[in-house]
Amino acid sequence: MRKELRLGVDFGRVINDGASHPGGDDTVFLTGGFDEAMRTPAMPGAFETLARLTEAFDGKVWIVSKAGERIQQRTMEWLDHNGFWSATGVSRANTRFCRKRPEKAVHCKRLGITHFIDDRQDVLRHLRDTVEHLYLFGPQKADPPDWVVPTLTWLDVETAVTAGIAAEPRPRATRRSRKAGTHNLPRA
Repeated sequence: MRKELRLGVDFGRVINDGASHPGGDDTVFLTGGFDEAMRTPAMPGAFETLARLTEAFDGKVWIVSKAGERIQQRTMEWLDHNGFWSATGVSRANTRFCRKRPEKAVHCKRLGITHFIDDRQDVLRHLRDTVEHLYLFGPQKADPPDWVVPTLTWLDVETAVTAGIAAEPRPRATRRSRKAGTHNLPRA
């Protein structure tokens, strides 16, 4: 039987593009004032792609992010302020935070995450034994290892993730299900 597919997504530099903030880099989101942080743009294509992926994953999409209390609150405020929930269909209740990056693996295991998108190789390394499909987002300083799928943009993410979904094994029709499928056909 086909397993239930579940997507996990990091927030910073994956959904939120702090590096292209009009005031400079992602420290504006982390240390700037509320209004400045709320002006931090989303990654190009993030909302649109996540809306399609949320549909493909039957709503089973979670944000899993490392953040202290203040940044956790700011992250939720940014997501609310920018209409993330209604634009993507991701449930607000599907947000998990941890204090240390390796703890993302704990959340992924509990949630049964099968696909995860993050911009940090070190995070994905902690997920190797927990999550089957790992996607390394954005430009990287070094060549990515062969156990991740590099994705520079959200279009690349969508292409890679949907290919991964298509490659998932499908349940084979049993003799009984084939027979049941013909039960209501008109007799000749």
